[in-house]
Amino acid sequence: MERITFQDIPQEMMGKLMDVEQYINKSLPDFKLLELMRLRVAQINGCAYCVDMHFKELRHLNETDLRLSSLSVWEETNYFSDKEIAVLKLTEALTTITNKPISNEAYSSLENHFDKTEISILTLAISQINTWTRLMKTFKITPGNYKVSH
Repeated sequence: MERITFQDIPQEMMGKLMDVEQYINKSLPDFKLLELMRLRVAQINGCAYCVDMHFKELRHLNETDLRLSSLSVWEETNYFSDKEIAVLKLTEALTTITNKPISNEAYSSLENHFDKTEISILTLAISQINTWTRLMKTFKITPGNYKVSH
């Protein structure tokens, strides 16, 4: 049972979170890459609502079953581009953050594909989906009901 429903979340809080989402989506227009990152964070954090949402978004974007089913083991496959791998490395480093700095390897592979502004926004995007997964897990938002709206 949901502890807090979407209707119970303060509107001002949701508005601010959605403003950040819009900024990220506008600033990094590769929505499929963002959704791959978001799904991977949801998998790592075990957020059923978020896995459902981002899986459906990727299916809507015509992502393949092979890549979707292999995302949790992406390092063992050859299905992802160098750019996607760079993002997935940073995604995992920031999501499973420790008391150590982000490795030079996780950061430097980004520089081949993104400028400093894009790396900054990508870091914000990873932080943002981590925030969403933590909210959804705390509130126990019911998974399975998400509908793609675009």
